[in-house]
Amino acid sequence: MFKLLSVTALATLVAMVPAHAEWRYVGGDGVEVVLDAVPERIIASQDAAAGLIPLGIRPVGIYADSVISDAKALQGLDLTGIEIIGQAWGEVDIEKAAVLQPDLIIGEFWPLETTWSGGNDVVNALTPLAPLTGPKQGDSILTLIEDYEALAQSLGADLGQPQIAADKAAFETSLAAFKSALAAKPDLTALAVWAGSDALYVAVTAGAAELMDFANWGLKLIDPEVADGRGYWETLSWENADKYQPDLVLVDNRSPSTMATAEAQPTWTTIKAVAAGQVAEWPAFWLRNYRAYAGALDQLTAAINGADAEIAP
Repeated sequence: MFKLLSVTALATLVAMVPAHAEWRYVGGDGVEVVLDAVPERIIASQDAAAGLIPLGIRPVGIYADSVISDAKALQGLDLTGIEIIGQAWGEVDIEKAAVLQPDLIIGEFWPLETTWSGGNDVVNALTPLAPLTGPKQGDSILTLIEDYEALAQSLGADLGQPQIAADKAAFETSLAAFKSALAAKPDLTALAVWAGSDALYVAVTAGAAELMDFANWGLKLIDPEVADGRGYWETLSWENADKYQPDLVLVDNRSPSTMATAEAQPTWTTIKAVAAGQVAEWPAFWLRNYRAYAGALDQLTAAINGADAEIAP
């Protein structure tokens, strides 16, 4: 036999049932995503995963730009239990993705490309499964890390965890040492490059958030005179590899083959800094958390401390 509840009793019962919290987030493309509840099953790009995992947000799936073992952004992170649904730029296993039943896809919006991590093919494959959002690639890795902190907190992360504080403190120590090394050599210049078998590509500072950070902290980066249509590089034939003469050459380290490709070119050593051994790694486009950033800064600081600032003419 059913017992009718009074209006007061019914209202009390409803109040005791917890309401689902609506989740809102404005992505790097300016579009707001609204969900009925905080998303729990997340598929992330490799860069988004690198930003979120150290903050305690573990995706159920990751799509990477390369074989996972070569993905610099993910090195050192615990990927146990996470399904890998893509290991090449622009490719994703849609069947694996669908099985994961995601509530949300998190990537990064790249303004110069006007698309998201993985490119349009990945976007078109994944967005029928769940909304896509995430922070914008801008002019500072620090800002991007802070954007990930805000996103992680909205997803339920506790940013007061000791490891998070320790990672940030280590970064601040590394940054202080980096700035001190630069202050001791105010005239030192640097050139960031990617080496291909066909040409040497000179990086535009404004095209890479970490280069923008380095410049803001005092590193004198040589900007190329001519940039490509996308605003990332100037292409130099290997015969003209010595067009710019910095004190320190920074080589894109996303793949170990890049340095090997450069060293195989007879004109590589026409750059005086290279001939003098003043070459360091450039953590190009993949830094997403304080721990990785601290390690990269430590390597650069060592290179700056050991460099002769009078190599360049």
